[in-house]
Amino acid sequence: MTNYSDMKDGDLALLGRSRPLSLSQLFWAFTWLSLQGFGGVLAVVQRELVDKRRWLSREEFVEEWAVAQVLPGANVVNLSLMLGDRYFGWRGGLTALAGLLCFPLLIVLVVAVVFAGVSDLPQVQGALRGMSAVAAGMIAAVGLKLLPSLKTNVLPALMQYGVIALTFVAIAVLRMRLIWVLLLLGGLGALWAYRLLARPRPAQTKPDPDSGSEPAKTGDTA
Repeated sequence: MTNYSDMKDGDLALLGRSRPLSLSQLFWAFTWLSLQGFGGVLAVVQRELVDKRRWLSREEFVEEWAVAQVLPGANVVNLSLMLGDRYFGWRGGLTALAGLLCFPLLIVLVVAVVFAGVSDLPQVQGALRGMSAVAAGMIAAVGLKLLPSLKTNVLPALMQYGVIALTFVAIAVLRMRLIWVLLLLGGLGALWAYRLLARPRPAQTKPDPDSGSEPAKTGDTA
């Protein structure tokens, strides 16, 4: 497993990646991220951590977001702890969490006081419904944007899209609780992937420099 805390910025640059250079940068990155996350933070998290800062590849983001969803608690809180711990250990985890919560907590307290006086107005209720539609659209757009990262998944494409379709039916049509969907479909996918990864890998071939034409087999044989 790659130890990212020991890697220098130049090492990651060779991989087309970057990393937070200090705890303060990590704190303000998650503060800025959380202040943009109105109505749904998934789209903002993906753009800030993957596209803009390159602290995670798309494949890593999909994997770690999946783990964050399975764990108890808010998804982005779990992700902040995992990302902070990756680069700075427990101090990074707590710093990322503090950046994620401090300023939004203050803003929410102020907004809650103000909203209590105008929550019954039809204009305010209509504005909130409009924001919900935008948030749903942003989350759907991020999901479509991350679909290409499934090409590297060990599961066959048909299996992946089958799980996606069944998840949509279970949640949107059958109204199943998220915990049961995770246990049933998530457990099925995890077991299938485990079986595929446990299979012997096919032998890899590379050109034989001595013979010049006949490839030589390397690695494990099937």
